Amino acid sequence: RARTSPCRPSRPISNPSACPWGDKAFTGYFGAEQEDKATSWAAHDATHLIASDAWKGKDLKALIDVGTGDDFYKQGQLLPENFAKAVQEAGVTGVTLRYQENYDHSYYFISTFAQDHVDHAAKYLL
Repeated sequence: RARTSPCRPSRPISNPSACPWGDKAFTGYFGAEQEDKATSWAAHDATHLIASDAWKGKDLKALIDVGTGDDFYKQGQLLPENFAKAVQEAGVTGVTLRYQENYDHSYYFISTFAQDHVDHAAKYLL
């Protein structure tokens, strides 16, 4: 039986090809031309990857936390909603996306929920 490793992002930039940070980073990594965005960028964008045929109907075993007080979330840099929509449309299961009220992009956010992510990983790795 094939095993997949659990995924445990906190504050991820979920759809970098659709946000200013990702645009800047991906332009530096892959080039700015539109054809690059359609190929290279999508191959490194979690939202595009989860929507691909490779993940349709699969079980991802992901625990994702996003703080609603995170300025980067408020600025539209993280875009977890796009990822959640792609998960639903692709029929991917096992994805838990939690919005943590009033948490920002700080050490306290990570330290508060780190044990949840360790426990989540342990369920699949042990």
